[in-house]
Amino acid sequence: MSQVQRLQGLLFCATAVVLAAANEVAGRPDPQTELLTMAVLIGLLGVPHGMLDTVFARHLYNVRTVTEWAGFTLAYFIPAALVVVLWQFAPQLFLAGFLVISAGHFAGDPSAGTPALSRLVYGGAIIVLPTICYAPEVTRLFSFLVGPDAAMQTVASLNLVKWPWLAGLLLAAALRLKDDWCGGLEMAALGLLATLAPPLAAFTAYFCIMHSARHILRTIDYFDRMSVRRMLLATAPPLLVTVILAIAAWNFSDGVAIDIRVVQLVFVGLAALTVPHMMVVERIRLAGWIRRTSVKPE
Repeated sequence: MSQVQRLQGLLFCATAVVLAAANEVAGRPDPQTELLTMAVLIGLLGVPHGMLDTVFARHLYNVRTVTEWAGFTLAYFIPAALVVVLWQFAPQLFLAGFLVISAGHFAGDPSAGTPALSRLVYGGAIIVLPTICYAPEVTRLFSFLVGPDAAMQTVASLNLVKWPWLAGLLLAAALRLKDDWCGGLEMAALGLLATLAPPLAAFTAYFCIMHSARHILRTIDYFDRMSVRRMLLATAPPLLVTVILAIAAWNFSDGVAIDIRVVQLVFVGLAALTVPHMMVVERIRLAGWIRRTSVKPE
């Protein structure tokens, strides 16, 4: 883990402590303010890390010409569209699949050398642990996506494993402290955040300050200290397309209550983008972000 990544991890730990304490001391904002804040922060700080997939496409898959970029774009958005179709016609399967692949993807965040079982409990923590203190709220949020019956069934399943999952995460954190003190602190902080902070605040902090930030920092290192200018040029076109699609989806759902619209837009959108994102970068993560050859964006 680089020094910059270690500082980013400590920032996440500090944020986790503040959010967990703030809920007890200062209370919570009204639900719509919380929802809109979550949506804005995820849009500004969370989603852009996936837009760096264009850099991987160019330099690892040799996508160069207009025709090749058109093919890549089509191959990227077809699975995303299929996820949306799955949500429409099989919502409970959609939710189960989204939670499983998210846990698997988040398991890539810890530093190199983290055991696979520790990664597993880490990756699922932000999904399972909120049911310890906020099961009714998690049920309500899930119901916005898949209806009340499927939401209750899903939360009931999470309730069965929440305490063993917390124990497993704390044990993994304690064991990790021996070899990587920062990595161990990150696991403990995630447990604190996911258990005590409100679910939307916990997910937003984790997704933006840990998952997205770490992916960006690793991408910069992977491509030999990629410049900010290069990063902005790479992310601008796909981010523009994503914004246009988000606006269209928002207008298409006109007439639905605003809190439901926000939750559906954010989480169905994330689910749709996560599948092609993993198709592009997962092999890099599984290789430990180790370059086989020198790669440097122009």
